[in-house]
Amino acid sequence: MNIRVANEFDYPDLRMIYLESRRNNFHWANIEKMSLDDFDNHTVDEYILLAEENTRILGFASLYLPDNFIHNLFVHPDFFGKGVGGQLLAASIEKMNKPIRLKCVSENHKALKFYESKGWKKVVEEDKGGGKYWVMEFE
Repeated sequence: MNIRVANEFDYPDLRMIYLESRRNNFHWANIEKMSLDDFDNHTVDEYILLAEENTRILGFASLYLPDNFIHNLFVHPDFFGKGVGGQLLAASIEKMNKPIRLKCVSENHKALKFYESKGWKKVVEEDKGGGKYWVMEFE
């Protein structure tokens, strides 16, 4: 598996991964409102790393470097449980200064368990009107 910085030629695949992964896993969200454009709208000014194998994109992480913040970490549904998320997370941590933060929707129990298994700590649970989420930190 290769981790590299995304480029504009990768965006069609990244849009599909973002859409499919959210539609398959975000049972708490309105999937009818999700679109391919969400990827572009939700990653403005972010540094994007992707995981690929044999030129197939398996997943990505988008980072907001000024705040040492992991904004998105998504793996194609066909590659869940195969180490893609862990490698993307490790590469993201290497790119930023600690402490590093992220937010995880409180209802996303799989993701919370994944982050905690990688050494992330829950800091505070917040609700800004769009649903509850945990602020998590890695030191």
